[in-house]
Amino acid sequence: MTIELRTPGPDMTDVVLDVLREWQGEGAAVQLHPGDVGWFHRFGPAATTAALRVWSRHGQPVAVGLLDGPRLLRLNVAPGEYGDNELAERLVRDLADPAHGVLSEGRAVVEAPMATSVHRLLAERGWAADEPWTPLRRDLTDPVPDPGLRIEVAGPDRVADRVAVQRAAFTGSTFTRERWDRMAAGAPYADARCLVAYDDRGAAVATATVWSAGPGRPGLLEPLGVHAEHRGHGHGRAMAVAAASALRALGASCALVTTPASNVPAVATYRAAGFRALPETHDSRRE
Repeated sequence: MTIELRTPGPDMTDVVLDVLREWQGEGAAVQLHPGDVGWFHRFGPAATTAALRVWSRHGQPVAVGLLDGPRLLRLNVAPGEYGDNELAERLVRDLADPAHGVLSEGRAVVEAPMATSVHRLLAERGWAADEPWTPLRRDLTDPVPDPGLRIEVAGPDRVADRVAVQRAAFTGSTFTRERWDRMAAGAPYADARCLVAYDDRGAAVATATVWSAGPGRPGLLEPLGVHAEHRGHGHGRAMAVAAASALRALGASCALVTTPASNVPAVATYRAAGFRALPETHDSRRE
């Protein structure tokens, strides 16, 4: 059966998002959530559609990738296709050969569900296992406790605080008001919320954006950060709790987040916020 690779046009973006929403479910791989596309939308709609890759069989998407830069592909596969070797082999051929229009030559990294054969087949072609990641999940069946900080939803009136905390939390961040506006104008943001936490002095100390995939499906935290000048006071835990609460209000079944396994403090923070660590995953890397 023929598998077709294409870069979707702007008219296909909603279809891709709908497919990614449908692929989110309990037990599904923690890979390429609609919120990942939503967060990328800060670069604008044209850049977002240009970064997407869709593999289809008989017109039905069976794999979707997001080029998070020219050398990193974040890939998700339809849950019913995890064991499809034909699909895995086609994906690997396209990923390994720059002429196929996915990854550039030289160093490259692929993030894909561990339940597929993609990583094994890449290893057979000389790719190495990259750093491990720790996915974490918080069930949202029961109400979430109060985070202990004042939490505000960041609309246009609080974007300055949202941007300032983001830039202070992540070294080298290029987040700006203009990029927030682009992100907020994107289709995925209709199911998202930007949150800002304030301490008892009124200082903006932490931020997070949460993304719903629809009622009854897992929601995503992407990103979450604490202002560099306000760390060590439990604000990260409070922000993670608030993010989980916001996702529950949006109807999410659980909250998901992934962090490098080497970032021990981050893993501990999410655990303290009621998240449970799932089995580690890894990317595949070509030197």
